[in-house]
Order: sequence, then structure tokens, then C-alpha cells
Amino acid sequence: MKKIAVYPGSFDPITNGHVDIIKRGLGVFDELIVLIAYNPNKKTLFSVEERVEMIQEVIRDFKNVRVDSFDGLLVDYAKVAGANVILRGLRALSDFEYEFQLALINRRLNRDVETIFLMTGYKWFYTSSTIINEAASLGGSVKGLVPEIVNQKLVEKYSSKRGIV
Repeated sequence: MKKIAVYPGSFDPITNGHVDIIKRGLGVFDELIVLIAYNPNKKTLFSVEERVEMIQEVIRDFKNVRVDSFDGLLVDYAKVAGANVILRGLRALSDFEYEFQLALINRRLNRDVETIFLMTGYKWFYTSSTIINEAASLGGSVKGLVPEIVNQKLVEKYSSKRGIV
């Protein structure tokens, strides 16, 4: 039986920390689904379609990884996708409390779905999409913190917002 995991997130944008979790997740699972999950509490910079396109470009050389999006319960998606694991990345202790709460509610909603945590690689410990967006919005370089295609899209998006062509 294939071990399929769902790696959910907003990925707005995908960072090198996310890519690190994907690569390491492939060492544990036979297949990984990078799932752009809808979060009604989060205002996004990129549309779902833009995020899917960027992630597909980033993972194009990875075997056994695909990208999808979903706006319902994560455990419902996992069931339909044939996955029994939710993969989550942890950075700091502050991530753990929130992630632990999510894991507990997901476990209550579907006891057949487990949550597995991977610690983010030390190089990406303080990298988050929120920090990347904030730095890029103010004209800061995030090169090396995100895949090159993402860096280009951030520069384009924020240049047009600031009226720079």
C-alpha cells in the first residue's frame, strides 16, 4: 500500500523552507500532495492559480509530488485523495501550539488520518511566507529564501503595486 501524505498550507508564496519539507517528506512517503488550502483568515498576495503555477514550476523535477487546492476540511480531502497522513513543518515552539491544536481537531474529525511533523531545516528556521511578503513589499531582496521563480513573481507583483515598472 502506497504511503501518501498531504502537505497543506497557503504557500503564499512557497519558500525554500517549504521546499525543504517537500524534499524530506519524499524520503518518508511514496507520494506527496502539496495542497493549497483555503484559509478564510488570511489575505493572500497570489491567487490560488498563481500559487499552483509557481509550485508546479518549483517541483517539476520532483517525482511523486503533485499540487492541488481545496477549500473544505483537510481530513475530507485526505480521504478522497487516498492519503492517511497530514505532513506539517514546524519552525519554532510558537508553531507547535497552533499545529498541535490542528492535529487534535483533525484526529477527532477522522481517526484514520495521522499528523506527522518535520522540523524545518536550520537554514529556514526563521523563514515564513509572511516575513518574505513583508520584506519584498518594502523592496527588500528575498533572493535565496524562495525559489528563483517565486523571487521573480514577488518582484513583479510588488513593483507593479509600488508603480515601479
